Order: sequence, then structure tokens, then C-alpha cells
Amino acid sequence: MRSLHHHREQHLVERIGWLRAAVLGANDGIVSTASLILGIAAASASKNDILLAGAAGLVAGAMSMAAGEYVSVSSQSDTEHADLSRERQELKTDPAAEQDELAHIYEKRGLDSKLAQEVARQLMAKDALAAHAHDELGISKITTARPIQAGLTSAATFSAGAALPLLAVIVSPPRYIILLVVVSALLFLAVLGALGAKAGGAGYVKPVVRVTFWGALAMAVTAGVGLLVGKAV
Repeated sequence: MRSLHHHREQHLVERIGWLRAAVLGANDGIVSTASLILGIAAASASKNDILLAGAAGLVAGAMSMAAGEYVSVSSQSDTEHADLSRERQELKTDPAAEQDELAHIYEKRGLDSKLAQEVARQLMAKDALAAHAHDELGISKITTARPIQAGLTSAATFSAGAALPLLAVIVSPPRYIILLVVVSALLFLAVLGALGAKAGGAGYVKPVVRVTFWGALAMAVTAGVGLLVGKAV
């Protein structure tokens, strides 16, 4: 007799919600704070002024990331709840039409008409709203919006990322601040890209190159502006 066993698969797409917010927050923390520091340093500011600007940038950026991410994801959550409320009402007023609608979705995926109707009937008998949410609206536990989680994750990871360039300023002699901040920021970005790729189960090269390239570009532009302003003043 053939033995049966359960094959458990772990799909990394389940991490997409918090991973996106974490990578965005940390990346923005490193890039924006390092760019701010380089802009201030290029304008010939003192080390204390650079630290003050960097610390202010960390606090302001973390609060901005938390508020922005919360508001953005809350809008998605509001839309999801509105769609679910509308779907709940349609199931209440015309369940037969809703079953046909669900069956049609399964037919488009390859099931024959009779089987599609049976699958739709059984799924709706178990949890009609969940079936329509998943297959008609594309809403699932993996993709559903979580505003508080996104806001807190972004704020925490932004703060962690922003603290790294500030640490480089603290340990650096004044004359080497720009060099050390640039080198350390690019290194931190490369590590962040690698960690994000590992957490998402993707390859390392493209994420690392992508995050370091755009980070370097942002820092170069900001340093250039700071240099020009410093000369003008």
C-alpha cells in the first residue's frame, strides 16, 4: 500500500508585506541621511552641525516614513474593506449570480463548466465571502493591507538605517567625514540589498547593484548641491 505523507512548502511571498516596508525604510534611512550629511559636509559645516542635521533628519524621516506608510496602506485597507462590504451585500441579495460569477472565473482558468459550478458551490458553502475575496477580488491573508505593521516597520527600519551614517560621522575625524560616510553608506546599502534578497529568496547580484547604484547617485547629487551652495554662501 502506498504511504501518504504531507509535503510542506514554505513560500517566501508570505513575507512580502513586511519585507517591502523594511527594505524601503532601511534604504531610505541610509540614503537620505547619508545624502543630507554629505550635502551639509560639502558646504563646509562643522562636525557638530553635521551631527545635528543628521540627527534631525533621522527623527523627521522616521516620523515621515511612519505617517506616510500608515496613510498609504490605510487607503489600500479602506478600499479592501469597501470591496468586501459590497461583495457581502451582493452575496446576500443574489447568491446564485455570485456563484455563476465565481464559476466563470474557474472556467477561465481551465475547468469545464460542470466542474467549475461544483467547485464554486462547495467553496461558497464553506465560506462564500472568502472565496470571492480570494478569487474575484484578489484579497488574501498574504496581500491584505496592514497599516500599523507597515508604519511601525518603516519607522523602525528607517531609524536603524539612518543611524549608520550618523555613526560613521561620530567615529570619523572631521577631514575624512565625506569619504567615510560615502564608503560606509555604499557598504551598508550593499549589505541591505543582500539581506533583502536572502529574505525574499532572490538572487544577490541585481538587488545589490540596484540599491548601491541609486544610493550612490542620490548621494552624489546631494553632495554636489551642498558644494555649490557652500561656494555661493
